Amino acid sequence: MFWRKQKAAIAGFHPLHQALILERGFAATHPAAEWAALAASLHRHAGLIRRSKWALPPRAMDVILPLLTEICEDLGPKGVLAVTADLRGIHVPAKSHPARSIPVRPPARSATETWSIDPWLRLHAGLRDGSGLDILIVDRQRLRRVTRRGSSGKTKIKRKTQLTQLIKVRRRLPRGVAGARPQTAPPAWIGVTLRDGERRSVLAAAKLLRLPQSADEQLDRILTVATETFRWTR
Repeated sequence: MFWRKQKAAIAGFHPLHQALILERGFAATHPAAEWAALAASLHRHAGLIRRSKWALPPRAMDVILPLLTEICEDLGPKGVLAVTADLRGIHVPAKSHPARSIPVRPPARSATETWSIDPWLRLHAGLRDGSGLDILIVDRQRLRRVTRRGSSGKTKIKRKTQLTQLIKVRRRLPRGVAGARPQTAPPAWIGVTLRDGERRSVLAAAKLLRLPQSADEQLDRILTVATETFRWTR
């Protein structure tokens, strides 16, 4: 009886919308029209769902949805966008590597280091200009736990956490298109590599030493790195 109307509303949402609510992520490949259907479903969420248990995960509406909309505008008539989104967060046990011991100096007695790796978004799109676009976003957390014995003889444990983010974008150029160095250099925080092969590709990568503080900043960082790959062709 309880929450019956909200459960019925969820049953009527797009399947990927339901996956975001119940599984905190999804993996799917669709043309632009199907992603537009997901967007329409997501925009109905706030007006129908009030229970916190069924709230959309962070980054769904204010990062992933605008990014999908932006990329879908560049899909060709037969182009598709593949998305793997994992919004369960970095603290899921499966995302943490086993702790390892690291060297210490007195007065520290021992120390361990634990890495958690969260590749929360992967995208692959075939664009209307014939190029292929891949985007990968990974959050990384390093947790150091140091055990010390103070002058009073008491044992103290100090924990230090460092969060960073990697944004990697690769654009495979259309056949027969050669890369061209832009007149202005990329921002200092973005590294660019041109790779030759059967089809030349441009790889832009950035390592953010802190996580973006807002959804707008996160989206801006992703789009800035992605846009850089388009500056290397005429």
